[in-house]
Amino acid sequence: MKVLIVDDEPAMLLAMKRLLSNMEGVELVGSFQNAEDALDFIRDSEVDLAFLDIQIAADNGLELARSLRSVRAELEIVFTTSHAEFAIQAYDVYPLDYMVKPISRMRLAQTINRASSRRNASSSSDGGDLLLNRLTVRGLGCFEASSKQLGAVKWISKKSMELFAYLLVNRGRSVAKIRVLEDIFPEMPLKNAEVYLHTAVYQLRKALSLHGFKEMVTSAQEQYRVDLDQADVDFIRFEQAVGALSEIHAANEAEAITLEKQFAGELFEDKSFVWAAVERERLMILYDAFAKRLASWLLDQRRYREAAHIARKMVSHNEFEEESNLLLLNIVGAMGDRQSLQHYYERYTQLLLQELGLQPSEKFRELYKQHV
Repeated sequence: MKVLIVDDEPAMLLAMKRLLSNMEGVELVGSFQNAEDALDFIRDSEVDLAFLDIQIAADNGLELARSLRSVRAELEIVFTTSHAEFAIQAYDVYPLDYMVKPISRMRLAQTINRASSRRNASSSSDGGDLLLNRLTVRGLGCFEASSKQLGAVKWISKKSMELFAYLLVNRGRSVAKIRVLEDIFPEMPLKNAEVYLHTAVYQLRKALSLHGFKEMVTSAQEQYRVDLDQADVDFIRFEQAVGALSEIHAANEAEAITLEKQFAGELFEDKSFVWAAVERERLMILYDAFAKRLASWLLDQRRYREAAHIARKMVSHNEFEEESNLLLLNIVGAMGDRQSLQHYYERYTQLLLQELGLQPSEKFRELYKQHV
């Protein structure tokens, strides 16, 4: 496994070099103290795993991770930090792991082994050896989990199902027990909540074990996490795929259209998980930005019906969001159907007035006039 280190502390670089040099199957191919050098190196060199400090002097480790992934989408990322609170921020780029300094040999070995396992599993899949035992999770528009062997996972209790959804949103990151209690059992006395949590964990493991995933939910040192190595989670896959499509063009157009269709609805749409509100909104913003790019591309290609379908889907999520409505107005206008254009304009105007007491913006009115 080819490994890269980026850290602005010379002492940390030296310590990591020494630890990695004695690990079997590990080849240290580069160590850098700034983001620019690391990015230049990876453009021309093969790297499997990168250890990145979240704070690299004047550089941002999170931004570096995104840049590295744009060059090598399959690159595994491990964040290192001197401050545990920064670890939470790190998970919007879905790293393999994060480690708080100082890093022990045992902790590093665990992470290396985990990266090797993921790499071997990926190699087997690429070689045509289908993974027989894999949990498929749908969280967009619903919440369901199933395996090919037994079908849908039958949850023993609502709280065990909610706990699984909660750990999935944390994407493999260990979550402190006290935080789980506060989010899953917010109105319950602490001692009672602890009892219910232990019960929910037991029920969750029992439900998953029937499908061959008994070890998927782990706990250690008052923390809980879900191992995603054997899971295919639609909202995680969606975000990773969107991140890889920085631009839409003729070569990846079909891929982008397929990806847009996979966004079946809001995160856990049929579940009232209060703690999921922020993540639900973040994923919706991500979808809207991607969908606008795709609809605009289709508009430029004069594929009006496809563009209009996507724009209407965005508007249905937020009827008052002006940018989506402007895009839809532009698409309907480009189609040359004046009756539909007038109907849409009048409907939007009436909606704004009735619900918000507002008139359409000057920009919206001017665009309408251009197409009439």
